[in-house]
Amino acid sequence: MTNPVPVPPLFGQNIFEPAHTICRGAIRLLHSLGYAATVELPLPSGRRADIAAVGPSGEIWILEVKSCVADFRTDQKWEEYRAHCDRLFFAVDCDFPQHVIPEDAGLMVVDGYGGAILREAIPHPLVAASRKAVMLRIARISSSRLSAINDPKIQAELF
Repeated sequence: MTNPVPVPPLFGQNIFEPAHTICRGAIRLLHSLGYAATVELPLPSGRRADIAAVGPSGEIWILEVKSCVADFRTDQKWEEYRAHCDRLFFAVDCDFPQHVIPEDAGLMVVDGYGGAILREAIPHPLVAASRKAVMLRIARISSSRLSAINDPKIQAELF
């Protein structure tokens, strides 16, 4: 039996952390739905979204990754993410107690290979100026990260 190809860590995450497994599964789920995703997206508010994704119609989703209830209860910054997306979801693993997730947020349950949307997020469409700002941020940061893969100088400047 051969060893699987190692998965590169997401920005700032150890590949053995539960949050990394949730991120990977959520990104795979998003991809299967036609969404392009990026991780740890800095937002204009100064916060950082765990996952931001753009759908085929230009709809912007933000996913807050939660690996345990303690993380959920101590981190309430996710409420500010609504100003930067059309829909807000939580991505959790199968063992997470789903009843603690707010009813007005979407819920994805994932493992390292994919998952499912158990509850749709209530839409709250962005105004045009906010949509443009977030879309440009996603495009510029994602493009810079891709450039950094090919150029050590850019990588040093970004990280």
